[in-house]
Amino acid sequence: MKGAHGRPSPLCSPTRPRARATRRILRARIPTFTRTGPRTVSAFDFDAAVQAPFRMQPGLRRLAAGSPQLTPLAPGSRHQREKLAVLSAFWPQALVAAPGFDDQPALDAAAAHAAIEHPDSWAVDAQGRWHARRLATAVRADGTVEQLEAGRFGLGDEIARCLHPLPAAWRRAALLALAFAEDFAVVNATDGTIPWMAVCLPSHWAPADKVGRAFAEVHAPVADNALLLQASAALMKLAAGGERWERFVWNVTDQPRLNAHPAHQGPERWAQTAVAQAWFRSERQTFIPVPGAAQAVFTIHVEVQPLARVLDSPARAQALHEAIATMSPAVLAYRGLSAVREPLLQWLQSQAGRLAATARPAA
Repeated sequence: MKGAHGRPSPLCSPTRPRARATRRILRARIPTFTRTGPRTVSAFDFDAAVQAPFRMQPGLRRLAAGSPQLTPLAPGSRHQREKLAVLSAFWPQALVAAPGFDDQPALDAAAAHAAIEHPDSWAVDAQGRWHARRLATAVRADGTVEQLEAGRFGLGDEIARCLHPLPAAWRRAALLALAFAEDFAVVNATDGTIPWMAVCLPSHWAPADKVGRAFAEVHAPVADNALLLQASAALMKLAAGGERWERFVWNVTDQPRLNAHPAHQGPERWAQTAVAQAWFRSERQTFIPVPGAAQAVFTIHVEVQPLARVLDSPARAQALHEAIATMSPAVLAYRGLSAVREPLLQWLQSQAGRLAATARPAA
């Protein structure tokens, strides 16, 4: 594959070996997702994620049996529009790989998982052709883009126009990113690195600055990171093991955009943004093990919602108040909340009272 700087990797191999690898992944032992089980990804778990006292920690929990890890996108959805904008104009910022990394096993694992979990939205054939059904678009193993039923979903040739300028070896990964809400990265438990990313909607970090670096190094700038760094080796091993895990990350922000890449961030707007108009940015992260490799595909589902909408009960408003009240000065600075801590806490306390009064039965 050619990464952001055009360096080749072993991904650019003949179609036949890739097809054999795809068949092996499709035959691998992957959990069954039945029609009677959950068919949509569970929402960000506010009650599990927002805790006091606040601590920067891994916070892994096992996925419930049958819980999907991917979220199919409706054509023209907000996530898809922002991803299209990134991949059309700034793809080297989103699609990055360490030199020499062979991403074929991880990509095949992610694609096969998507096909099993959401067969109405995604399909993989024995020749390595990936078909995003909702987007009426497919990409062959050699990177050839096929536009199917043009215009049926109101997208015209927009998806194809986005994919064609990309290096051929990146087109299937880009199609996967456009078909699902999640961003994708590969974690390598053998050396503890993150060698590959297709991340269109980063949360205030640049994928090019993280790719190829060790997990502990990537998280070194995080405030109060001692627990996270101590657990980094164990976290990587768990992620690449046979079980499936999820974790949650959140912040309160003045920015409504899903794409929070540093290169596209405007000036901080807290001075012009009342805390009542703030936004709640959340991530649901999961790990898809790669059969036969000490690797996992790391999925990141970003959501940005009005804070007032998220706080739908006095308990949630109070929980967020307590979590922010117990953040250290270093964490507040890292999250950009130092200047608004006091007005935010006052508003949350007021919101908890208002919601409690609203919920109280009339006398």
